[in-house]
Amino acid sequence: RIIVPPMTLSSEHQDLLSQYGGNYLRGLSASEASQRRSDDGGSLNMVPPPLNCPSWVCCLLPCIKHIPSMKMFRQIQPEDSEVLRDGKWVNYDAPSLVRGDIIRMTAGDAVPADCAILSLGMDHVAIDPVEGEGIGEAEEMVVDVGSVTGEAKPRTLGSRDDGSAEPVRLYYGGRVLQGSGIAIVTAVGPMTALGLMIRDGRWPPKEDLSDEIDGMGNDDEARASLIDGAA
Repeated sequence: RIIVPPMTLSSEHQDLLSQYGGNYLRGLSASEASQRRSDDGGSLNMVPPPLNCPSWVCCLLPCIKHIPSMKMFRQIQPEDSEVLRDGKWVNYDAPSLVRGDIIRMTAGDAVPADCAILSLGMDHVAIDPVEGEGIGEAEEMVVDVGSVTGEAKPRTLGSRDDGSAEPVRLYYGGRVLQGSGIAIVTAVGPMTALGLMIRDGRWPPKEDLSDEIDGMGNDDEARASLIDGAA
């Protein structure tokens, strides 16, 4: 096994928590989440499908569901998630997530929203750097986001020399293949990378768009304009 310093949050993680109004140890309260959803226009964490036709049309034309993009879309849809509410981990329906939520994922889970990794493993880590506290065992997390970004290989997340996790971006519709981690939600629903790509007719990806998608940054409006400009 590989031995590393005890895991802790870095200044980058603290910046993410500040930017999205998240609380690593407590999460959001139900009222805070409700208010945040209202502030964001009341939209749920749901991505419109590639062919967003009325339900009655889909009933009359069941072949629509067998179109490759629609089949792939159904396969990557997250159904639920584990979210931190008032300091307690609870199972939650994925559409109810909001920006700033603290979520936990483990092997087999679908990534329920665009998010950034804060720490690896199922337990919280020290918020401030730990000195003289012994050593920890290295954690690793493997996540496949190729269905969104088009990249060929899964992303492997590990700890850095200072014990902190790499603040890697993960995207709605990805799949955790190995390990576990705690993350902060950075975008939901139509403003996720998947939602924006579908909106502009660029999904499923025909090439590796990971650099472009990762480079969109943290600002939702900037994300939208970048995709608009490339369409």
